[in-house]
Amino acid sequence: MKAELLRKGIHLTIALIPFIAGINRSHAAMLLMLGIFIYLWAESMRYLGFTLPFISSLTEKVLRRKEQGRFAMAPITLGLGALLTILVFPPTAAAAAIYVLAFGDSAGTITGKFWGRLRPAFLAGKSVEGSLACFAASFFAVHFVYLDWRISMAAAFTALLVDIFPLGDLDNIVMPLTVGICVSVLIMV
Repeated sequence: MKAELLRKGIHLTIALIPFIAGINRSHAAMLLMLGIFIYLWAESMRYLGFTLPFISSLTEKVLRRKEQGRFAMAPITLGLGALLTILVFPPTAAAAAIYVLAFGDSAGTITGKFWGRLRPAFLAGKSVEGSLACFAASFFAVHFVYLDWRISMAAAFTALLVDIFPLGDLDNIVMPLTVGICVSVLIMV
């Protein structure tokens, strides 16, 4: 439980990117690229058996069982998802999509792992409770940006659809991009 909370605490830091991008989009993109490259290097070293101060111990603490003994991709997909989102979408749409990634995905995972009991076959191992938490957190995250319940509802439903597919770490890329498309289309209508 402690490891998953720490992992999602790190995941939540991606919510700072819209603020940084609001000051300077190029700096936010460079920060994300730098973070991806540093993690790639550090994870490569860990995978090869080298220990790096702080980074290796932190990575070991947050690895899930299925990531043991293999290259952990989640931080890379998280950084790439945010990077592509700020590069492709207007600032407001990018902010909403990244907040969904930070808050919706985290709420869904934490709720599902710790309180999820209903796991119908069509959710591929995910829980109804986790999916509903993802929907609710996504709704409020987008509503914080747009103050429009229709855009918030559509974005939350989009996040829910992405969340129920068994995408693994790729959800960190697919979720903000699909939510970004959704809100970008809706604000043009």
